[in-house]
Amino acid sequence: MPRLPEGSGSGYTVLFAWVLAATIGYFALGGFLTRLLEGYDRTSESGISILLTAGAIAIGLGLTFRWAREKKPGAAPSDSSPRRRFLLGVLGAGGGVAATSIAALARTSDWLTVSGKHIFLVRPPYQADTALNEWAGSAVGAYRRLGRTEARISDISLGSGSGTGGRQTVEVAREAIERGINYFDTAPDYSGTDSEKRLGEAMLGVRDRMFLATKFCRPTGHLHPGHSVQEYMTAVDESLRRLQTDWVDLVHIHSCDSVERLMDENAHEAFDRLKQAGKVRFLGVSTHTPNLEEVANHAIQSDRFDVMMLAYHYGAWPSIGDIIDRAAEKDIGVVAMKTLRGAMHQGLMWSRPDREAYTQAAFKWVLSNPSVSGLVISIWESAQLDEFLYASGQAAASQDVARLKRYEALTAQEHCRPHCGACLDQCPEQLPIHDILRYRMYFEHYGAQKEAMRLYSELESKADVCLSCSAPCTNACPYGIPIPQQTRDTHDLLSMQSRA
Repeated sequence: MPRLPEGSGSGYTVLFAWVLAATIGYFALGGFLTRLLEGYDRTSESGISILLTAGAIAIGLGLTFRWAREKKPGAAPSDSSPRRRFLLGVLGAGGGVAATSIAALARTSDWLTVSGKHIFLVRPPYQADTALNEWAGSAVGAYRRLGRTEARISDISLGSGSGTGGRQTVEVAREAIERGINYFDTAPDYSGTDSEKRLGEAMLGVRDRMFLATKFCRPTGHLHPGHSVQEYMTAVDESLRRLQTDWVDLVHIHSCDSVERLMDENAHEAFDRLKQAGKVRFLGVSTHTPNLEEVANHAIQSDRFDVMMLAYHYGAWPSIGDIIDRAAEKDIGVVAMKTLRGAMHQGLMWSRPDREAYTQAAFKWVLSNPSVSGLVISIWESAQLDEFLYASGQAAASQDVARLKRYEALTAQEHCRPHCGACLDQCPEQLPIHDILRYRMYFEHYGAQKEAMRLYSELESKADVCLSCSAPCTNACPYGIPIPQQTRDTHDLLSMQSRA
């Protein structure tokens, strides 16, 4: 405990010391705890906040016990007894430490008031409230040819993206294999490399039965023009190590939003070298971005790509069907993603049968397109395998389409189409509005709260700038989404803040 100068034990001095400790606790320790709750990388956080708070508490304790130990002028003998002074010191110290702790926790209170109910009271996301008996034990009912790769993949396959929120397990991945799923989609930046590690463990002993797709990517993000051929190759080598395999069947240029990145000569040279070395078999591109059409059309025209993974769902923009058909004509395999169109069905005020049949209706509609080779969906529970695989191999019926139309009408002003981008050039701050609202979707409808907050925290520009903006984006959404309100609310939600 620090040595304190004589005469430092007055009551006012003690009170000031604890007020100062509580203030430091609020701003320093409270800020540190808030960043951890938001999902910041622990290794990048300095311990100075803890040391400052601990030092302030130590000084407060020293002053408190000195104040309690000193005999007060004119005090009654009973008031100056050692036992009484000791109790005063304990009470004063306990009160000071408690006040400092409460101050630190108060800094995180918005996490409870704004986000707590979504975390602790959330239902299993995009999964039926009640599992029907006929779903139990569902297995893959159909396999489709994946274009020129000649592979036959399960029409419903396992994805492991941000929507899983890190909840996917080795056991569920193995169960998916047992039920007939033979296509796994992963990436180095899914769940901080844990996705690749888990799927690699799940495939041990059955790797030759699986079609495995990963991405040109690092755990910290996508590779892009400017990275060397060797950096691209090293990234794949590190994926192979995590996946415990000598090869991957497919490597995607990940979440591609520009022709420049799509056709980066270093990426293509790296692929050619990796293919020659037997480490990669096929090249793909995944895109669900505002420039999806331009990227997809150029990928088809280049004839360099064997597979395309595209955002595709009922009610998607009109030209996507033409893109998929032209890809099929070139014998490029098409894998659909984002098939649940935001997965908002659990929060809609419609009948339980409609809610519980929505996922299957969405899958059956996507698979009704013969140019689609299959779809990937994030899965982390056995109950999801029951529900989702029940749609495998089934045709879409009229009631399925009716449910999808109803869903489209109910979510028209809430679901941000990630491939649209019509609002982006209206933002003077150049905010990635589509990404911001996508992370909100992960939080509210996929139950991936921590992952959504982590992704949001990594954005260079955040929606707090919307609070003082004149909002030229107000009428920019062709579907009527109230963008300023949505982005401001999303900032509150994902940064754990609340507005008065």
